[in-house]
Amino acid sequence: MSDVTEDNHPKGGRPRVRMTGKERRQQLLDVGRTLFAERGFEATSIEEIAARAGVSKPVVYEHFGGKEGLYAVVVDREMRRLLERVTTALTAGHPRELLEQAALALLTYIEDESDGFQILIRDSPVASTSGTFSSLIGDIASQVEYILGGQFKARGYDAKLAGLYSQALVGMVALTGQWWLDERRPRRDEVAAHLVNLAWNGLSHLDKKPALRVPR
Repeated sequence: MSDVTEDNHPKGGRPRVRMTGKERRQQLLDVGRTLFAERGFEATSIEEIAARAGVSKPVVYEHFGGKEGLYAVVVDREMRRLLERVTTALTAGHPRELLEQAALALLTYIEDESDGFQILIRDSPVASTSGTFSSLIGDIASQVEYILGGQFKARGYDAKLAGLYSQALVGMVALTGQWWLDERRPRRDEVAAHLVNLAWNGLSHLDKKPALRVPR
């Protein structure tokens, strides 16, 4: 379908571009993504979204039911995009190569899709438990856990701890990625190399039964 009022002039004087319903929905998603990244959910208004898209407010409501609906779709799309990028990259069987692949995939996403990552790491009043950055990290860690479990078992470590280590490793990369989003120095590959250096030099000399040395 196409926008029924698309040939009228919205407030601001610009004529609407004729689009199919699918094209208009995609346009609104792109506009919303940009504004939510720039301003955050609370500071972005339906009026601003409509004005940037060159449509009236009812068109936004027709497609998404409101700002919350648009935001939820934007977040879901970014989560799927990042998860697919990271999990597709995890092809190695060796833990060190796995770490390199995960770190590079996340940092590459941040570099290529800064707006999307900015949206994911913001706190949102409309994000559900299945639509938060922490839940996304959990999904990625589950992929890493499967591979680490096999490596732990082969090396005589307790495979039940693979989940703990996968959360720690993926969390380390994700938090560094948040810092790098603003810093952008050193270069992406150098950041990934330092992450792997820290993680691998620790992993390669793990105690099978670690204990705290500081008295409690």
